Amino acid sequence: MSRNLIEKARQRLATERGASPASRTGSFRVALVYPNTYHHAMSNLGFQTVYHLLNSRDGCSCERFCLPDTDDLAEHQRTGFPLFSLESQTPLCEFDLIALSVSFENDFVHIPILMQLGHLSCFSDQRTENDPLVLMGGVCAFLNPEPVADLVDMVAVGEAEPILPPLLDLLMGYDGPRTELRNRLAQLPGIYVPSLYSIDYADGGQVAAIAPRGQAPARVARCYLADLDDSPSRSFIHTSETEFRDMSLVEISRGCSRGCRFCAAGYIYLPERSRSIETLRPQIETGLCEQDRIGLVAAAVADHPAFSTIQAEVLEKGGTISVSSLRLDALTADDVLALQQSGHRTVSLAPEAGSQRLRDFINKGLTEEQILAAVHLLADGSIRHLKLYFLIGLPTEGQDDIDELLTLVEKIRLIWRAAGQARGALGTVTLSLNPFIPKPFTPLQWAGMEAEKVLKKRLQGMRSAIARMPNTQLHCESIRGARLQALLARGDRRVAQLLPLLAEGLNLKQACRRVGIDPAFYIERVRSADERFPWEVIAPGVSRDYLWCEYQRAVSGQLTPRCSEQCQQCGVC
Repeated sequence: MSRNLIEKARQRLATERGASPASRTGSFRVALVYPNTYHHAMSNLGFQTVYHLLNSRDGCSCERFCLPDTDDLAEHQRTGFPLFSLESQTPLCEFDLIALSVSFENDFVHIPILMQLGHLSCFSDQRTENDPLVLMGGVCAFLNPEPVADLVDMVAVGEAEPILPPLLDLLMGYDGPRTELRNRLAQLPGIYVPSLYSIDYADGGQVAAIAPRGQAPARVARCYLADLDDSPSRSFIHTSETEFRDMSLVEISRGCSRGCRFCAAGYIYLPERSRSIETLRPQIETGLCEQDRIGLVAAAVADHPAFSTIQAEVLEKGGTISVSSLRLDALTADDVLALQQSGHRTVSLAPEAGSQRLRDFINKGLTEEQILAAVHLLADGSIRHLKLYFLIGLPTEGQDDIDELLTLVEKIRLIWRAAGQARGALGTVTLSLNPFIPKPFTPLQWAGMEAEKVLKKRLQGMRSAIARMPNTQLHCESIRGARLQALLARGDRRVAQLLPLLAEGLNLKQACRRVGIDPAFYIERVRSADERFPWEVIAPGVSRDYLWCEYQRAVSGQLTPRCSEQCQQCGVC
């Protein structure tokens, strides 16, 4: 027994408010696993919501597992002490169901580590009838689950609220062989059983065919919650060990109709849905009993029809607000005042591209005038620091686009400097650069990622230029990390053999060399119009023809038609 590990878990649990007690009983036991650290897990609203949903089910008890912190991981590996639950310190292998909640592709690499610590085989065909079933959910499950298809028994394709009830009905009432169970699972809405599908590859390595067997459908349709008022999504557990330690989170809407062509969440969460103010009020009041600050969570917070009312009511109750995102063209002076009254010192904006040509390419729908107007509003509202999100390496990007980005940043910096001089305190402008990754089920899924050498050269040039701008900083996501994410986001089942090697510490090039995979095949290659994608075993609700049409509009510099026309074509928004 490792007393240090158990004592740390108990101390962590003792500092929480709102967790289900370890004494909760239920004949069906679920291990809810977040394949990253406790800090990341408890910062994830979806993880907390699923935990609540599972523990609200009669006859079911759910306990949490996370990737151990670095020192704890070393002790697990040194002593062989099994991975155990936070609530009751029960080993992972003793649960009926392991539910993986995966929000980021790079966390795929942690799954082999967790299975090894849990004394379980990594690959599903090596586990026995006595081992727990393994389910994967989370956004990665209905974006592209194929890189981990050989690791899991089933995948939840869509949102938890409509999928969990019938799934639990079947699992909790079943007592028979798993061969028959897989066929029954495949007939449930939103459940993908990878072992019931055969994948054939063409001579060039592309997917040639995806053939279902038994009772499995040709494609698994994504499930979504039609009425968001039926979701309880908010912070249920409060702890100081989280990114949002000083606030209670409340989801106010889901999905986005803006149609940014690079944004997977903008497509796979369609249609856009908002929670009513009547539903939000009691949840906000509950949150204010725990924290003074309410974090409003949505893809586009200001697009909520009652956004101004929500802000005003939180402030009237003596609380403050924090927003997960701000839309530049929806920002008003009242919004900025509310942010100022809530104590915001930093606000983030996402122009995404510096040139008008590239903003039109990604369908951002913003002009330079709108961007600068929003910056003026924030500067006049005494916001101290500004963070700007940009993508680099977008398809068709050239040096002219980089030059225009730097020119735009300089204009923003001068506005910010003038406001700082007027109030006697200069703030900072921070650029956050993220390499573009073509994601499944977006119009840019046919594009390739820019080559590593090109990205490094452009980044080096931008660092030099930004270094000459006072009170301006630059942060960039790791290019190597972005390339790994691209491979895992766009990979097929053959990518699974890389995961144990990456988990052992090999870098991407080393792992690919060992198993004979060309990373450029997945990362940089431009897809042909008729290529079959590995992730098309999923039916997301947006047609392939519509996505291809949007890709062609991007190439020709056209924006998406107005919403009514878009709805007629995609059938979702």
